[in-house]
Amino acid sequence: MAGDGGFRLEGPLLEGKLVRLEPLEHRHAADLAVAVEEERGTYEFTWVPRADEVGGYIDAQLARAATGRLAPYAQVSVETGRAVGTTSYWEPRAWLADDRLDAVEVGFTWLGASAQGTGINAEAKLLLFRHAFEVWGVQRIDLKTDARNSRSRAAIQSAGARFEGVLRNWSRSWAPGEEGRLRDSAIFSITAAEWPECRERLEERVAGFVAAGG
Repeated sequence: MAGDGGFRLEGPLLEGKLVRLEPLEHRHAADLAVAVEEERGTYEFTWVPRADEVGGYIDAQLARAATGRLAPYAQVSVETGRAVGTTSYWEPRAWLADDRLDAVEVGFTWLGASAQGTGINAEAKLLLFRHAFEVWGVQRIDLKTDARNSRSRAAIQSAGARFEGVLRNWSRSWAPGEEGRLRDSAIFSITAAEWPECRERLEERVAGFVAAGG
């Protein structure tokens, strides 16, 4: 959808076998409050709200969504029906025409500890990438993370993204205790030409998780 400032992000419901990506709403708050209080050791370099902060977190994401620059999702486990994390489309770029999206970022992603390593992240990436490349027709998807976050970098690369480099002092740090500081960001991307191979790899990974669960 086009807006005065270019393409306006509006993320639709995206459904898979392991995860359902539902546009984020306050009805997800109770589930997310449980998910965020599971073991938090993987959140060293990113900010994930505590249970009593989830309402404010959703408010902030919806405020960003109102600008047309963010389309936030709750990641809902198909097995349990419970929201176990969030993810988003972010920073749309429409360089060639206001009504056509050329590039977009996937970010603001976190999962509760019990949902990590279950295939939910892999399938969520498959759903987001597929919609962006095959429905919106983007030419590029960006992903970035704190350059120190080796776990996140490995997960991004396992989703098929290519490492492009580290941009120094690129954005604010989300690491706990680093308020007011900048971080180095590791930048990854997938282009439209790379998408068919990336899609095949992701589909194989997801199929493996589905088979193991069955």
